[in-house]
Amino acid sequence: MNKLQHLLSLAEFTPAQFADLLALALKVKQQPANYSQALAGKSIALIFEKPSLRTRVSFDVGINKLGGHSVYLDQQNGAMGKRETVADFGRNLACWTDAIVARVFSQATLDELAATSNKPVINALSDRFHPCQALADLLALTERFTDLKKVHLAYVGDGNNVCHSLMLGAALSGIKMTVITPEGFLPAADVVTQAKQIALQTGASISLSQDLNSANGADAIYTDTWLSMGDKANPELIAKTFSPYQINQPLMQQLGVTYFMHCLPAHREHEVTSEVLDSQASLVLLQAENRMHAQNAVLISLFS
Repeated sequence: MNKLQHLLSLAEFTPAQFADLLALALKVKQQPANYSQALAGKSIALIFEKPSLRTRVSFDVGINKLGGHSVYLDQQNGAMGKRETVADFGRNLACWTDAIVARVFSQATLDELAATSNKPVINALSDRFHPCQALADLLALTERFTDLKKVHLAYVGDGNNVCHSLMLGAALSGIKMTVITPEGFLPAADVVTQAKQIALQTGASISLSQDLNSANGADAIYTDTWLSMGDKANPELIAKTFSPYQINQPLMQQLGVTYFMHCLPAHREHEVTSEVLDSQASLVLLQAENRMHAQNAVLISLFS
């Protein structure tokens, strides 16, 4: 695989590179001892504008398992772009650290860090994309189905950052993906176009719908919170709009879906019932576990 420079969006990969990265993630998971010194002598800055459980712990522990060292920076040290510019923040970090992992409100912050720090930058979540999550999700599906080209993945809910990255990952992997959203909550048109262009190379299928029946026979159904972290909207309006799209056991049976997926944290009895979330069909803990392995594969690729 060609050496990665950054991971800002999955659209930076060719299908072959993406397949290689998933294969590496599986090797890292199965043979961790082989990679225990992959980041020896490396220090990674972890910047968090948003709170996190899975992202922070999976990166921190993962870097340690690769023999590296992480430095956690929250906004108590001053928000980027306020106390000092994003460019100055990034340039200073580049003096001491070997890469920057950033969980931010705006994709523009990541783009500026990548442009000015002269060090690899990994998107740990932005308003536009969540590539590390999608990598973990597709690793989970690879473990369950082996050949992703035979998978039908249905995404139900808000056309948000997770949806965007899943569409790009599905397109790169040759997956049939159906995105089902309420009216007015479609994924960004430019990301849909980008995913469909990639799909032409791989035989993937990316389709949009408002009808839950479009998920009929899907191998896995994926949902996310109805309101993304930091978004402001009328909770009553959101609940009214999205409640018909709740994933529950009768719906799973009606559609004949095999697996349930969620990036977590989940709002129980809102977008998904506890009955489904805690069921044998749920892959959520496998997805969470795979965050570390997928991210470690990205880090190894950056420094290989």
